[in-house]
Amino acid sequence: MNLPQHSSLGKVTTYPDQYDASLLFPIPRAAQRTALGIGVNLPFLGADLWTAFELSWLGARGKPEVALAHLTVPCESIHIIESKSLKLYLNSFNGTRFADATEVHARLRSDLTEAAWRGGVVQSSVGVKLLAADAFDREPIYELDGLSLDRMDLDCERYTPAPELLSAACDEAPVSEVLTSNLLRSNCPVTGQPDWGGVQISYFGPQIDQAGLLRYLVSFRNHQGFHEDCVERMFMDIQARCQPHKLSVYARYTRRGGLDINPFRTSWPQALPVNHRNARQ
Repeated sequence: MNLPQHSSLGKVTTYPDQYDASLLFPIPRAAQRTALGIGVNLPFLGADLWTAFELSWLGARGKPEVALAHLTVPCESIHIIESKSLKLYLNSFNGTRFADATEVHARLRSDLTEAAWRGGVVQSSVGVKLLAADAFDREPIYELDGLSLDRMDLDCERYTPAPELLSAACDEAPVSEVLTSNLLRSNCPVTGQPDWGGVQISYFGPQIDQAGLLRYLVSFRNHQGFHEDCVERMFMDIQARCQPHKLSVYARYTRRGGLDINPFRTSWPQALPVNHRNARQ
């Protein structure tokens, strides 16, 4: 079984420039999900939305091509794909000739789908969308919609996940709210490097205490966990402590190594968020 400490994270690495799909390093989701009490039947839907800003290859005549890639990894897939391995894999396109962008797209979709479902039955492909250079100026910057929790002036004292900070008015009429914060920070579980992000909580149900929710989000500041695991922990904690009838949690993390990862988990069927970057990305 692939474990995070066996990946290339935090290690001196040679950056290949010839296509090599074997560079992808899938890490099973099961261990972290088991620790959170998540079984085979997932309590949420969603996906991990990636943006690759450093994608380049050689055209048929050797001229370099560049593109942005939006990747959608379904949350029900068996594995996450370790981010440095994805960076190395994308770098391996740099010195390789491809007939056209269509061939690059097909190779990405096939390789990433295989890695995400390795050892199991493929239930849905990894989504791939390539944006050519002439479309770069049509890529908008948006901030997460919702009422900012960061407006509150309060004391924060907990910097490891503290679900006991969460509460809701379960004896009152349900409300519908969208709440956001830009104060999310967690840390890579292998290197300890900080990961910065914004988070959006959308729910219908007993009104969540906003001060407690903000303190809870801040409590991830010294936590070590992959982005996907952090969002699933938030989802499970809020679901258990606040008992919303509907809940979605969406985090947008700043990029590292030319990649950003933006997990989305929801308790009800809905369209995935549009993968628009925010100002910090």
